[in-house]
Amino acid sequence: MKATKTDDRDDPTGRAGHADRPALVLRRAVGSDAAEAAEVWLRSYAAALPGVRRAHTDDEVRYWFRELLVPHRETWVATADGTVVAVMVLDGEELDQLYVDPPWRGRGVGDRLVDLAKRRGPAGLELWTFRVNAPARRFYERHGFVAAEHTDGARNEEREPDVRYVWLPGAP
Repeated sequence: MKATKTDDRDDPTGRAGHADRPALVLRRAVGSDAAEAAEVWLRSYAAALPGVRRAHTDDEVRYWFRELLVPHRETWVATADGTVVAVMVLDGEELDQLYVDPPWRGRGVGDRLVDLAKRRGPAGLELWTFRVNAPARRFYERHGFVAAEHTDGARNEEREPDVRYVWLPGAP
């Protein structure tokens, strides 16, 4: 059973942060976030996966966010001072997309989004990531996800070997 909460804030003001950096707010994406979310996806993909062929052009990614993800899927953004710095898309019990703008990596944004995903999918989650993305694999394993399947990439658009990860609550 999924929770129906539509906003996630760790403190009553939603402005938890440190004096040296802007407060981070996690919230459901709205139509006006689509362009910024797509740009975060594009920058993050380019930085994390420079050797992986992208199956879609920049304009196709922007269309996907604007017309499909934000209006029809459970899309979340992390914002700092009103600017989108990360995006996450949930599809039922699948953590379908999680991308953090490169300057924001290592600052706990991904951790907060995964925690949110776990609260939204308390029965368990699964996700796919490319085998070559060692930092993502370590990140998900640190959050209790376990590799459940390895493929040769024949079923994804990039034709890149990938790994399906599963998280179950209470698992060691």
